[in-house]
Amino acid sequence: MEKHRGFPSRLPGTDFQFTIRRAAKGGPTKIIRRERFRDRRPPDRRADEGFMAALWAQFGEEPFVRGNLDAARLSWLFGREVVPAEEPFDPQDYDALLRIDVEVARHSFPDVFGGAAQEGDEEDEDW
Repeated sequence: MEKHRGFPSRLPGTDFQFTIRRAAKGGPTKIIRRERFRDRRPPDRRADEGFMAALWAQFGEEPFVRGNLDAARLSWLFGREVVPAEEPFDPQDYDALLRIDVEVARHSFPDVFGGAAQEGDEEDEDW
């Protein structure tokens, strides 16, 4: 399992985890698409935004290995802002390649990318 050196282990000042310390004995946790609803708590939204900011700062538009990134935190973004970078994709593999879908991520997290959403943009349906 690749460890992403320099990647924050959690959202500062919270218990929202971004990375894991060691590989799971039973194998990697499967990454799934978790639905985000408009009534999510503000701390949960901040954790998603903080994680996206860390991903963007660390990897930018380049594909990256899942490695020690937390599967639960990835699952909140998976299938929207974070997508598979290879086919076939194994959601239960530490070596799986992912990438940021910049257009979707920019729309969902405009503050991370240095700008507000464009006029006329509707709020993300998953929020």
